[in-house]
Amino acid sequence: MPSREDILKFIADNPGKAGKREIARHFGIVGAARIPLKHMLKDLAASGQLERRRKRLLRPGDLPPVFVVKITGRTADGELLGIPLNWDKDHGDAPLVLALPQQNKNKFNPVPGIGDKALVKLLEQDAGPEAKHCVRVMKRLENNDTDILGILRINEDTKAVRLEPIDRKQREVDIDPRELLESQDGDLVKIEVHKVGKYGTARGKIVKRIGSTSSEMAVSEIALHTQGIRNEFPGSVTAESENVKPATSKGREDWRDIPLITIDPATAKDHDDAVYAQLDDSADNEGGCIVYVAIADVAAYVTPGSPLDKEALLRGNSVYFPDRVIPMLPERISNNLCSLRENEDRPSLATRMVFDKNGKKISHSFHRVIMRSAAKLSYQQAQKAIEGVTDDKTGPLLETVLQPLWAAYEILKRGRDKRQPLELDIPERRILLKEDGTVDQIVVPERLDAHKLIEECMIQANVSAAEELEKRSTPLLYRIHDASTPEKLENLRDFLSTLNVKLPHIGGLRAAVFNNILDKFKDTASATMVSEVVLRSQAQAEYNPDNIGHFGLNLRRYAHFTSPIRRYADLIVHRALIRALKLGDDGLPYGIEEKLPAIAAEISGAERRAMLAERETIDRLIALYLCDRIGAEFQGRIAGVTKSGLFVKLLQNGADGFIPASTIGMDYYEYVESAHALVGRATGETYQLGDAVQVKLVEAAPFAGSLRFEMLTEGKSKSEAAGRVAKHKGWQARNDSKPKGLRRSKNGNKRKRT
Repeated sequence: MPSREDILKFIADNPGKAGKREIARHFGIVGAARIPLKHMLKDLAASGQLERRRKRLLRPGDLPPVFVVKITGRTADGELLGIPLNWDKDHGDAPLVLALPQQNKNKFNPVPGIGDKALVKLLEQDAGPEAKHCVRVMKRLENNDTDILGILRINEDTKAVRLEPIDRKQREVDIDPRELLESQDGDLVKIEVHKVGKYGTARGKIVKRIGSTSSEMAVSEIALHTQGIRNEFPGSVTAESENVKPATSKGREDWRDIPLITIDPATAKDHDDAVYAQLDDSADNEGGCIVYVAIADVAAYVTPGSPLDKEALLRGNSVYFPDRVIPMLPERISNNLCSLRENEDRPSLATRMVFDKNGKKISHSFHRVIMRSAAKLSYQQAQKAIEGVTDDKTGPLLETVLQPLWAAYEILKRGRDKRQPLELDIPERRILLKEDGTVDQIVVPERLDAHKLIEECMIQANVSAAEELEKRSTPLLYRIHDASTPEKLENLRDFLSTLNVKLPHIGGLRAAVFNNILDKFKDTASATMVSEVVLRSQAQAEYNPDNIGHFGLNLRRYAHFTSPIRRYADLIVHRALIRALKLGDDGLPYGIEEKLPAIAAEISGAERRAMLAERETIDRLIALYLCDRIGAEFQGRIAGVTKSGLFVKLLQNGADGFIPASTIGMDYYEYVESAHALVGRATGETYQLGDAVQVKLVEAAPFAGSLRFEMLTEGKSKSEAAGRVAKHKGWQARNDSKPKGLRRSKNGNKRKRT
């Protein structure tokens, strides 16, 4: 018989491959001698020196041959890193594994990304300096997290505690009543499922109490959980941010005498950008201007490959909710060291741009500087000053800073008007909260010239960054926006034909074509409807190291440069400029070119998740806000049409709700896709995208973020709809022969046969 040490060594040398049969074969144990071996293995297991997993024996802490990992990051070479998903914490911290890509790639077996789970196979090869084990990805898995978010329900009689998951696809979970963490009935909590039997209810443990379900904090927490957005910094990242020393003026140009100012929302806590402008006194550029844009020098604090850098890449961008921000960088970096605070010295990467009198950029230059913001202004504050209402802060700045800025904006506008970017002006909802985090009111803020001024200055700085890096053949991430697909254009073309507007078939469409269409409906009842449909016809912008231009802005090259505090793409561009212009030794690392496609894909995905989280939070908050107004009537406009019903946007607060087609009346409604309309088969009654309607709220589901309405308005008659809907796809010919038998009764609700 081998000794216990011999057996343990064999198992260690063959991780995940050693069972009782393999041990017996290796040591030549046959016949009755297998019985003492069986007892020895049982003793080793009882003493904690072995674990049995299926038919394999492992030492505690060893990885099985096949297991599930969660992808958590990338190596310096861009390869995936992960940790075992079901790791026993009694064995210490989970080991980091290097996850090599699957060998057979196809669309049915997509490549996992950061945040994904994957089934992997343990390999016998060196994992390199950044991981302990090497594995091969077998396939990406569905993300069914063991962490579940839900509402705590406590039975007053039996004291039994259970979790009602927010996601209706998940089962209820029993909770140990001794581990409530001061949670109360109805609270939103996060639990960790630690035991799931084959039959019966799962069991879990509360790991975080979020609080009342009526607060914004609870609602945004749902969005973070649903979209898999990181909202807590690892200890190593926090420690690094606390140990960072403020940058000095060494090696930087001194711009502290230039009265740069920040103009941001009144509630902004971090300030990425500062601006200043003056008319150009050069005889060669009469009527032109010079614009200075200074951007927070995040690259001075976040170095490539550091814990801060890796965490920023994982997050991709900051996420903005009505009462808080989930930042890309820890607060000491984002709100302190990098924020361009008033009257405080700050490191900056800046550009000086010269424009002629027609708004055409003549030249630009980039500088690494030390600057000092002369003032922190809100958009409303700056706008009021220009309109003649100054205060203690804006009064002294009016003639020397604000008026020259607005004069420069007038020049930049000429260039913008000539360029003709896509002019979609769709109002955005803003939620104002009470002190307890519940909704106070929903407003649509006015879009001011102050907003447009900062936007145009930032666009020009972004263009300059892309041009400079392209000229110097330095790798970067472009912000690209593709033209619409032929399918989307055909749908738009069909819709516009119902409004007697033609969309050209020949040649590549430019943004100016869409602007001409929007201008035709400006200040009409159809303006919002047309803007919405044009927006839906557009592709989604993304990041990419390969440039195809930006269709919406009508620019040949464009890169995000102006918000490195909240966007990782901008940090890449900053580092690229530092490298290209030899402005320091903290520039873009050489050899990163091969990693840029993966980085672009990851931060584009992070951006989409952030947008979804922000939109879902607003929808849920509005549903909460309207919960106590069931039965109330509202004015709205049809914002979407599908086979199953109508989406209606309320005019008062921008809330979106749904009306199932089956509840509209007694007629059967056909969906006419090209006209974005539902048309009654018997009556010809029509509900079309953009129609003004009156609705009644009948249901509000806060955690789903959904509202259900009842239609109170009669649709257009066949004669009213003629020429807009009836001519599409033979509808008129099909329906002239249909019986005319259904009409809405005078109460506007029920129908009767005539």
